[in-house]
Amino acid sequence: MTDALQPTFNIEKLYVKDLSVEVPNAPAIYLEREAPQIEVNMSTESRPLGDDMYHTSITVTVTSKISDKTMFLVECTQAGVFRIQNVPQEQIPMVLGIGCPNIVFPYLRETVSDVVIRAGFPPLLLNPVNFEALYAQQQQAQQQQAAPAQTH
Repeated sequence: MTDALQPTFNIEKLYVKDLSVEVPNAPAIYLEREAPQIEVNMSTESRPLGDDMYHTSITVTVTSKISDKTMFLVECTQAGVFRIQNVPQEQIPMVLGIGCPNIVFPYLRETVSDVVIRAGFPPLLLNPVNFEALYAQQQQAQQQQAAPAQTH
């Protein structure tokens, strides 16, 4: 009967929640030979769905520019629904902040690369992300924000 209390973690669904690609200066931009500047902004979000179900999403915005001209702009939200059971409540934020994004990110990376190729540009591979370090930074920032409130 101890199996009933074993921690379980299942991927219920992985999907593209939102995707857009813009090539505002086509077709002239394809004649440019200069190397573009690429800017990547990323955020993660997790929330409970009820009954041991959780939703985690990663949103990325990739902007590629040459001087002041935008080559392409890609916005993508890749998400997953996860079933997490028999995990201590205090460990859930860590699972949602590290484990779930680590599963979702490779799919996001593939989707962004694919859409950039389909837009007529060389593949763009997003650099790996250390979600463990990001989670630790977020926890530290939250503790620092809470600390002044505790000293009064």
